[in-house]
Parts: sequence; C-alpha cells; structure tokens
Amino acid sequence: MLLAALLARIGGADPVLAIRALVLGSVGSTSNVTATLLRATPLLLTGAAVMLAFKSGVFNIGAEGQFLVGALAATVAGTMTGPEPGRWLVVLVAGAAAGGLWATIAAGFRIGRGVNEVITTILLNFVALYLVSYAVDGPLQEASGQYPQSDPLLPGAMLWRPIAGSRLHVGVLLAVVAALAVGALLSRTVLGLRLRAAGTSVPAARLAGFPVLRDLTVAFALSGALAGLAGAVEVAGVTGRLYERISPGYGYTAIAIALLGGLRSGGVIAAALFFAALSSGASAMERSAGVSSVLVLAVQGATLLAIAMLNVSLLRRLVAPERQRPVEARDGA
Repeated sequence: MLLAALLARIGGADPVLAIRALVLGSVGSTSNVTATLLRATPLLLTGAAVMLAFKSGVFNIGAEGQFLVGALAATVAGTMTGPEPGRWLVVLVAGAAAGGLWATIAAGFRIGRGVNEVITTILLNFVALYLVSYAVDGPLQEASGQYPQSDPLLPGAMLWRPIAGSRLHVGVLLAVVAALAVGALLSRTVLGLRLRAAGTSVPAARLAGFPVLRDLTVAFALSGALAGLAGAVEVAGVTGRLYERISPGYGYTAIAIALLGGLRSGGVIAAALFFAALSSGASAMERSAGVSSVLVLAVQGATLLAIAMLNVSLLRRLVAPERQRPVEARDGA
C-alpha cells in the first residue's frame, strides 16, 4: 500500500485519495466485496494447484493452459443436450478431468523423455489458448455465428447462487474447501508425505522406497485438475459461456499467489484475496483518483520482486531443476 501511494504521488495524484479509492473499490460495498470474492475464486483454485505442484517438486507453469482446457471441457458439458439434473456436477468434473489430463502430457514428457516441465507447461499454455480460440470460432461458436463465443450454458449447468439477487455462487466456497483440502493432503496423509519427500529430495524419496515417478504423475494430475476446476467454476459460476481471453492471466498470477502464500493453504487464501482486491479496486481508483489502473500492475510486479528475494532457494530450483533429472531417469518404479 505504501508503494502504491508512492507511485500515485510520482504520477501526480493524491496518494491518500488513491489508496482510499483502491480500498473502497474492493471492499467498500456489498457489490465490491462480491466482485473481489468472484475474482479471488479462480485465483485461489489455480494458486492451490501451483502450491500442490511446487511442494511436490513439480514446477507447473501451465495452470493457465489447464484453466483454459477446463473451461473448454466445462462448456462442452454444459451446452450439449442431455438430462438436466446434476448437470452442474458433470460440468465441474469435466473441467477438472480435462485440466488433469492436460497436465499429464507434461508429466509424460518429463518422465518419459526427461524434458523440463517448465518448458512443456509453458508451451502447452499456448496450445490451450489457441484451442479455445479455434473452438469459439468454430465448433462451439454461438448459433448466430456473429461473435467468437459459445452458446450460453444450459440453466442446469450453472452453479447455485445461495443469495437471491447476488452474483455470489457456491464455487467461492468450493475454492476455499479445495485449498484447505490440498493443505490437509500435503500435511496429514501418506500420499502428501511422499509428495513432499519427492519435492524436497528425489534421492531421499527413492531411498525410502517411495514410488517417485508415480507420485510425480499424481502431482501433475492433481495440480492440473485443480486448475481445470477453476476454469469450470469460472464458466459455470460467472461468465455462463466460453469466449476468447476468458482468463486475464489467472494461471500466471497463481504462481505469485502460491509463493506469496508460502506454499501453505492459509497463506494462499490470503494472497488470492489480496491480488483480487487489487484488481477489483483498480478501476475505482482510476475513476475516483485519476490514477491509471496500470498502477496495480506495478504493485503486483513489485510484490513479485519481493517474493523472488524471499524465495531464492525455490527459484534456484525452478531455473535449474535438471539437477534432479538424472536421478529420476534411473528410477524404473
């Protein structure tokens, strides 16, 4: 907040007015709080996906692509003809399954060919982006054929909104539960122990007799499933249809959220709310204080720099994960 005030002052605006507008624009009214929570939901799910991957020694930079294919699969499930009861559940399962399968492509390259998943997951993001673009301009384009978007999801495919007249949907609660469940999985289960062991030291995990390669595949799949679920929740809870650029970069922001949250569930929840509040308050700050909403991007960038300095050891492993590859290549489990 101090940095935002300083940048506003440098830009010639009143820093107090700018910060006041930023805060009130995110939590100053019921509608603003709703907007912040809705923005935080996909950030929280993708942040939990990255948290699970990083704790398992998997550097999944592909949450963006997994989000997109999840949204695509959810749209297919939500627009096709069929029985209406329980359609919303089919939509969520389809999104999670698509994201998980998309992530296992990178797992196959890493385990089968020793290809760095940082590279494959980034490249798969672009494949997913253009796959969505093709779908909304082709087989999934709305009936009139005028706009690059899908038809609306059927009513039974939309998530329940518990408060009449509000845009809040049950996916907000689902995101919180999912983040807490990931934390419980990692800290209180045998699988979580194995995943954390692989993330800490592959040689030690192999020495303990853990099935490292199988566990890494599970980590890829679970991480992708969470990101794919985020895409499904966004379509079924907010937009109601698929269109190009449905994600403003949720999957990339998720990396910052996971690191800012210290790779812990409570921290990830707080970080998702923080980034969502910044985004929600940006337009209000621009309208009320005359400060460009780009200021928020500068604050987020400065936050990332701070995270980088506080997570040097993790970032070193991110840019040089090949140190573990020869060990994994000899593991036939």
